Amino acid sequence: MRRFQNQRRLSGNVLALTLCAGLACAPAFAQQGSQRPATPAAPAPAASKPGSQQPAPAPAAAPQGEQFVDGIAAVVNKDVITLREVRDESRQAVTDLQRRGIQVPDAETLQRQVLQRLIMDRLERQEADRLGIRVDNAQVDQAVTMVATRNKLTVDQLRAEVQKSGVSWEEYRRTLRDEIRMDRLRQRTVDSSIVITDADVDAFLKDQARSQGGQFTGAAAAPSQPQAAASGGPVSLTLAQILVRVPEGSSPEAIAALRKKAEDLLARARKGEDFGSLAAASSDGPEALQGGQMGTRPLDGWPDLFIRAAGSLQGGQVADLVQSGNGFHILKVVQRSGGSAPQAPGQQPVAQPGAPFGADTQGRQGPVRVTQTHARHILIKTSAVMSDQQARDRLEQVRQRIVAGGTSFEAMARQYSQDGTAPQGGDLGWVNPGDMVPTFEAAMNALDAKQISQPVQSPFGWHLIQVLERREQDVTDEMHRLQARQILFERRAGPAFEDWLETLRGQAYIDNRLEKRDTMEQRYR
Repeated sequence: MRRFQNQRRLSGNVLALTLCAGLACAPAFAQQGSQRPATPAAPAPAASKPGSQQPAPAPAAAPQGEQFVDGIAAVVNKDVITLREVRDESRQAVTDLQRRGIQVPDAETLQRQVLQRLIMDRLERQEADRLGIRVDNAQVDQAVTMVATRNKLTVDQLRAEVQKSGVSWEEYRRTLRDEIRMDRLRQRTVDSSIVITDADVDAFLKDQARSQGGQFTGAAAAPSQPQAAASGGPVSLTLAQILVRVPEGSSPEAIAALRKKAEDLLARARKGEDFGSLAAASSDGPEALQGGQMGTRPLDGWPDLFIRAAGSLQGGQVADLVQSGNGFHILKVVQRSGGSAPQAPGQQPVAQPGAPFGADTQGRQGPVRVTQTHARHILIKTSAVMSDQQARDRLEQVRQRIVAGGTSFEAMARQYSQDGTAPQGGDLGWVNPGDMVPTFEAAMNALDAKQISQPVQSPFGWHLIQVLERREQDVTDEMHRLQARQILFERRAGPAFEDWLETLRGQAYIDNRLEKRDTMEQRYR
């Protein structure tokens, strides 16, 4: 339930989508933190679908077996991806690449990249459906309102800005819906497996304090934002990558060949070839058709592997080859903002100190006092066998029993709640502002002491919430530890989700008929 246990990315993703779709953002403000293969376009939402620039069809000499004349490009488990879908998405990809000034790959490469993206999108949708993860219009409306508020716009103004960028409002809402669903999928499948121990936090704070003059300032946890000056403030990096994927179980010979391919691409990038065009044509990464753009994050928000490789580089520089469990990465620092001069090569980069957490406008350090809430809740999770409506109805019945006085909140929590707090009667302890996901926190803050909420939906399911009491508390040390947990979580969450996606793909039945067709065409040439 708490943010530090299940750190959410939705607000960052949605905000970045808005900035890039409607507010004429620079590359530094690309999609933040999400490396999701199914995103239609990053940093901007997928463009509208004009009817031009259609990729060239297959050569006339291609074999015409029955698997090709039925219009099927691929079969993903029990779902079909049609050739028409591939053609439509290819036209859209061409438009987006041209808008970014990236050279469009040849038709065969473009269709291959598009189909790979569609396959991953279909796998993610299937898994979300299996887990009962659905996003209704009300949730999309809420996300739209949040984005508009963060950009100091009304919803109508936001809509005008999005449409001004060439993206239809319907397409923008569809992209938001996909982002919300995938955010909830990550929470359900990966977040709970990431454990940040107190020892991890202690070690991180010790390292940060040593590098920042004896005190952790919390600057590394600050979100990416425009930097007015080149010196001072938190360091942010905008990264792009070319990934040469190494399939699981590859032989040493195959790995050596793939390393050679990666080294050749690295040499071409360092000789000045356009990095975005190289990524679009050659990368196996989910962001290939966005020119390899992975977005902007605070320095400490990137995985450790990327920090060590690119954390000390300046904008425009390309890092040495990086090997991970997924393959070989070629990283480019598109933009670096904030902080002072980078560390010497080989030195562990750290965030530069900004205004200390809890400081006033003159930078003087002071205590952080907040209103804490002592609350408890009952959680009913949605699934393939428990729909949203069923979960809501069950909680309404539970609430009626509690309000009628026939039983206590604690007893109902022990009997019905599917949260780990059930044995404690749903007791969440003292909650700080920002600890809980926004929908839960907003409902909790609206309650008086002893009051019980109506059923409330969050990414985790449906809740009944009861506020027991509130108090004022100095939480400076706790907030520093919370920020440290968030930084460490973000470093691990992205790679963990990528690994999970690879496992999902490896377990699926995928019949890529377009790939088979290309192979047969080569035999007939």
